[in-house]
Amino acid sequence: MQVDLVVDTKGLACPMPIVKAKKALDSLTTSQIMEVQSTDKGSINDFQAWVKQTKHQLIKYEEENGIYKFFVKKI
Repeated sequence: MQVDLVVDTKGLACPMPIVKAKKALDSLTTSQIMEVQSTDKGSINDFQAWVKQTKHQLIKYEEENGIYKFFVKKI
């Protein structure tokens, strides 16, 4: 998967990962993919809810060594 933008929100707590993701996603064009990296466990639920609200697509998320990675496609 080609990622067009990586947003590092490690060490930030809710709501900052979503705030930074929204700002970054605004800079992308339709169909581009953003990867957001977070250490906030609550961001799993936050990102799922956020993409439903905004109608963007959460392609997948994964966890590796305490870092959550969310892959969001701009719709």
